Amino acid sequence: MLQVLDPPSVRRWSRLAAETLGKAREEIDALNVFPVPDGDTGTNLHLTMLSAAEALDGLPADAGTAATWQALAQGALLGARGNSGVIVSQVLRGLAEVFREAEGRGTDLCRGLVRAAELARAAVARPVEGTILSVLTAVAAAVRDGRGDLASIARRAAEEARSALRRTPGQLDVLARNGVVDAGGAGLTIILESLAAIVTDSYTGRVDIPAPAHRIGAEVAGESADGPGYEVMYLLEAGAAQVAALRAELDALGESLVIVGGDDLWNVHVHVDDAGAAIEAAVRLGRPHRIRVTYLVGADRTHPAARGRGVVAVAAGPALAALFEESGAVVVRREPGSSPPLAAVLAAIREAGSEVVVLPNDSGTREVAAAAAEVAREEGLVVGVLPTRASVQGLSALAVHDPLRRFDDDVVAMTEAAAHTRHGHVWVADREVMTSAGLAEPGDVLGVVDGDAALIGRDLGATALEVVGRMVSSSSELVTVLEGVDAPEGLARAVLDHLAETRPDIEVVLYEGGQGGYPLLIGVE
Repeated sequence: MLQVLDPPSVRRWSRLAAETLGKAREEIDALNVFPVPDGDTGTNLHLTMLSAAEALDGLPADAGTAATWQALAQGALLGARGNSGVIVSQVLRGLAEVFREAEGRGTDLCRGLVRAAELARAAVARPVEGTILSVLTAVAAAVRDGRGDLASIARRAAEEARSALRRTPGQLDVLARNGVVDAGGAGLTIILESLAAIVTDSYTGRVDIPAPAHRIGAEVAGESADGPGYEVMYLLEAGAAQVAALRAELDALGESLVIVGGDDLWNVHVHVDDAGAAIEAAVRLGRPHRIRVTYLVGADRTHPAARGRGVVAVAAGPALAALFEESGAVVVRREPGSSPPLAAVLAAIREAGSEVVVLPNDSGTREVAAAAAEVAREEGLVVGVLPTRASVQGLSALAVHDPLRRFDDDVVAMTEAAAHTRHGHVWVADREVMTSAGLAEPGDVLGVVDGDAALIGRDLGATALEVVGRMVSSSSELVTVLEGVDAPEGLARAVLDHLAETRPDIEVVLYEGGQGGYPLLIGVE
């Protein structure tokens, strides 16, 4: 029996827990009736613990205690899936907070489990009894006195987890009505039993999960799967104050809200009807990535799948929309400075075809487009989202689109066309703003090249010419100019005349873009 939980033991525990959850995955999935009967809790817990174990595999063999526990907690945070997976990542974080600066004895395990229970309950916006939280709370209470060595406390924790798991149907009506225990609690029990097996060297290879009275489907014991239509998850880079604001906003939008993490990296999970709003809230408050949007049971999957190859383009302004429509794209319109609703992008993907290329044409829209693509893929559509950050890149990509090519080849060709298109614009500042080119005062003209402020001027025409001069090179072949709705008369013509005089070898195309805010949008291929 182990006297201390050292780094090699932590590695063995994480791997055993992941493997055992993998064996029990289908049985735990079958228990899954709360918060929605989507039958994926076992899968989510397996993937979460597997991510934690693989993070340890990436460490040197002689990694120390602090590095080992930090990697375990971070791996779970980054790989957490589903409501229960996010909570388990918080359990590992609580253990890591204690063990990374401790000897790893029985008293440390007691303190770690108590801390894990505190963190997990605090992460859930509206805790419900009869769930994984109840099992964890019972375990913490059972070991709180700190008496015993590592083996006896590990056994006590595992035994109390199984006892608390059996009590969950008496705490939550939906479990009792369906003759099952809580799925998340069952997964946590396996994790703690795996720990006890490592500490006591008593693993038998047998997985004992209380069987459900019957398989769980979209309707259970006469109940419909009413509730929010989407599960939204993402990692978010943001400060604690921004996360507090996000928590309040998401709590008002949906349910099953869990936010875990720290040190400006968070894992966010929520069930909502408006997935776009949940993502847009994150975009306003931080930088979301690894966005996953999943249909929950009961969501409408009955729409017919479209046929053929298509392109979806996001455009700000009617003239830009008309340009994309004339080139054959299904257009999603957005207001300048904002992202389109996820539902609108998803509807356009469904309309466009069964193989669809999406052109976000704005860095802020890419996350919404990626989320809509995830939903569409779950419906059986093939979707690729190109990294177009400007309308001129989208137009370049669309120009080489060939629906007769293999889809992957078409995506590659369109991506290369967009990547070879430099993009710039001029903007008259309406407020004081700090840029990479310095402080711009109201009335100053900003020249932006490839997303970065390249210069600050006072004259709109002169700044526009300077931007074009910085963008073109000896290999440039085509310049596209999109004239904004507020562009002064003669501004675009001055740019065209300048290029005709200085670079007569370059083809120049002028379109009425009709965009607001930016007098000129410029693309150089």
